[in-house]
Amino acid sequence: TLFRSDRLIQRAAGHSHPQFHTPHSAARTSGTSQDTMAAQYTITYFPVRGRTEYIRYLLADQGCEWKDDVMPIKEWYEGKVEQKKEAVFGQLPKFTDGDFVLFQSNAILRYLGRKHGLYGKNEKEAALIDMVNDGVEDLRLKYSRVFFYEWETSKDTYIEALPNHLRPFERLVSQNPSGFLMGSNVSFSDYNFLDLLQNHVVFAPDCLKDFPHLQAFKDKMESRPKLKAYLESEAHKNRPIHPTRKV
Repeated sequence: TLFRSDRLIQRAAGHSHPQFHTPHSAARTSGTSQDTMAAQYTITYFPVRGRTEYIRYLLADQGCEWKDDVMPIKEWYEGKVEQKKEAVFGQLPKFTDGDFVLFQSNAILRYLGRKHGLYGKNEKEAALIDMVNDGVEDLRLKYSRVFFYEWETSKDTYIEALPNHLRPFERLVSQNPSGFLMGSNVSFSDYNFLDLLQNHVVFAPDCLKDFPHLQAFKDKMESRPKLKAYLESEAHKNRPIHPTRKV
């Protein structure tokens, strides 16, 4: 699948452009496109949002092209694919930029943050963005444990405690005039946090009702034109949060 957010914006405006192709979730595919220009980036991951949707958010918002190389979950965990031997820690996602290969989702985010000017204005601001992203990662780990492994036993307890987890982020956004997590411009951590907030809203629809600054942050990010185009695309809508369970 070759994705171009600028082409979706053109479609919304009534301009013609080549049709996007949707990957087949039942088989591994890198897809094809009528575009003559090859994608610079490739994301290899399972047919879920998981640890890559926020990477797609960054790429879409920055007007980048990428190709999705979809890896069937069963084949990966049964060791039927050679790529598992190449994975540095035996995990996906895998990200390629030309002949450069990178694993680990937060390393990918930071790489793209540096490359696309999404890492603050100086070293101190970069350190603060790292701090915030680590906080997002801490919450993602708590959420993932419940969502993927303890759903039946821990969902209610997690939702009850969720305000305590969200409060530090509400404070950060409320103290930042830009409306982002940290700094005067969007950073890679904002895409990470947006994806995490969206996931929480799916299974706890009222979780932001007492956090007006987080709701404003979510609205602000989702209204960015190129990101909005991606969020409205079939590629995003058809990619589930969980591989089997509908929330």
